[in-house]
Amino acid sequence: MSTQQPTQQASWFGKSIEFNYADSVAGYTTVLIRLVTGYWFFHAGYTKLLAPEPFNAGGWLANGTTASPIHGFFAWAAGTPWLLEFTNFMIPVGETLIGLGLIVGALVRLAAFFGGLLMVFFYLGKADWAHGYVNADLFGLLMFLFVGVFAAGRIFGLDAVIEKYDAVRQRPVLRYLLG
Repeated sequence: MSTQQPTQQASWFGKSIEFNYADSVAGYTTVLIRLVTGYWFFHAGYTKLLAPEPFNAGGWLANGTTASPIHGFFAWAAGTPWLLEFTNFMIPVGETLIGLGLIVGALVRLAAFFGGLLMVFFYLGKADWAHGYVNADLFGLLMFLFVGVFAAGRIFGLDAVIEKYDAVRQRPVLRYLLG
């Protein structure tokens, strides 16, 4: 039994580098981050869906984003009835589905993309940056980026099963949605 850790070689800004890492620790950490991020979004979404009052982002879009560099867009969204209705529906449903996808490990890259997109809007919406540019929304964006880049659904997730279907094997582009 070998106790030597695998060596990874890469190029970083044109310089060749080598580093050792523990396969199992990296895999378990990736799954843990996927599950925590999934639970976080699933919980945020389903509590909005089950709340006694329907979710309404109008007040936040119109008044809570005044420091945002894209406040004009948020105010326009709040003042456009069809877009506000779409937003009020999609935020809780989207959060729930993104979280569920991450928890079960299905369509993880697709879920991470839309989760990251939501986090960009949340980050820019809370852009007063009184405590600096680093906040919880930026960390959420980084978690979605991590989960998507490292194909976290292929480790203890349904994406590993879905990839074995002929429909996916015959269309390699579909593998980019999985992970």
